[in-house]
Amino acid sequence: MRGVRAVVFDQFGVRPEVRQVPDPVPPAGGVLVGVEASGLCRSDWHGWRGDDPEIRLPHVPGHEFAGAVVAVGAGVVGWRVGDRVTAPFVHACGRCPSCAAGDQQICERQTQPGFTQWGSFAEYVAVDHAEVNLVGLPDDVGYDAAAILGCRFATAFRAVVARGRVAAGEWVAVYGCGGVGMSAVMIAAAAGARVVAVDVTAAALDLARSLGATVCLDAAAAAGPAEVAAAAREATGGGVHLSLDALGSHHTCVASIESLRRRGRHVQVGLLPPNRGRPALPMDLVIAQELDLLGSHGMPAHAYPQLLRLVTAGILRPERLVTQTIGLADVPEALSTMDRPSRAGVRLIHPR
Repeated sequence: MRGVRAVVFDQFGVRPEVRQVPDPVPPAGGVLVGVEASGLCRSDWHGWRGDDPEIRLPHVPGHEFAGAVVAVGAGVVGWRVGDRVTAPFVHACGRCPSCAAGDQQICERQTQPGFTQWGSFAEYVAVDHAEVNLVGLPDDVGYDAAAILGCRFATAFRAVVARGRVAAGEWVAVYGCGGVGMSAVMIAAAAGARVVAVDVTAAALDLARSLGATVCLDAAAAAGPAEVAAAAREATGGGVHLSLDALGSHHTCVASIESLRRRGRHVQVGLLPPNRGRPALPMDLVIAQELDLLGSHGMPAHAYPQLLRLVTAGILRPERLVTQTIGLADVPEALSTMDRPSRAGVRLIHPR
C-alpha cells in the first residue's frame, strides 16, 4: 500500500486537516478494510469537540463505514481479502461476560474506531476481533447503504425494534431528525407505527414526512420542551407509546419523556456527555405514570442479519437518507460545522 490519506486533528475543537499518515497494519485477530464509504455522524463532532475522554491526539475520526478486506491479521478465521464488509461502531472483545451473553454492544473491553483508535475518515481502517465484529454484505447491498448501517441505522433499528418494542398502530415520537432520527422515522413507519417527527428545521421535517412521518412538529416555533411535549400529546390524543431522543440534549430528553402516555417507553439514543452536565428528569411522571426509561447503544454484529433481510427486501432503504456525498477534502469543513443548522439527510464520505 502507498501512503494513506486521512482526516486528522491535533487539538480538540480546532479545524482538522487532510494529510498523509503511516500505512496501517491489520491487528492480530483483526483485518484491515479499504474504506469505500464512511458516514459523517454527530458522534464524530462530539469527539472532535473533546467530549470523549478516550480520544488521544493526534486523531483520525470516523466510525461508520463499509468496504472490502485488504489485509488479514494473524489468527483470523473465516474472512479473506476481497470480502465486502461493514462493522458495528462498537468493536467487542468477544470474551467478557457481556459478550458471552450476546450483548457485544456493551462489551466491557470494547474498542471504537474513531474514538479509542483511529477511524474511517481515511482510506483504510482497522477492525479488531474480526470473528465477532465483521458483518458480511450481500451482493445487492451497496457500500453507501452499508456505511449507514454501521452506526445510525443499526442504532435506530435496535432502539426502535428491540429496546423500544415498537408495535403496529402505536404512536412513536422521534426527537431530532438527523441521521439516527431519520433512520428511526423510516424504521418505525415500516413497522406500521404512526410517527411524530420533531426537529428545528423545515428541511429535516420535509424529509421525515417523505419517509413516513404522520405528524411533523417544528420545535423552533415552541417556547420550550414543555410546549413541544404538549403538542405531541395533543396530536396523538394523549401521548405517544414510544419516544426516542435521537439528538441528545437536555431539552430533547425531557420533552421526549413528557410526551409519553401512561406506561409509555422512552429510549435515549442521542449522546448526553457528562462533561456538559446531566439533565434534571421528570421522575415524578416516571413514577406516577409508570414510564420506562431505556438506553440503547448500537447493535451487535450477530443481530445484523434481521436488518439486512429487510434492506435486501426493499422494506428498509437506508440509501434514501443520503443527500450529499463528499470527499476527504470536504470533511474538515463539514465536521467542524455539524452543530449548525444544515441541509437534511446523511452526508457520506468517499475517501478514494
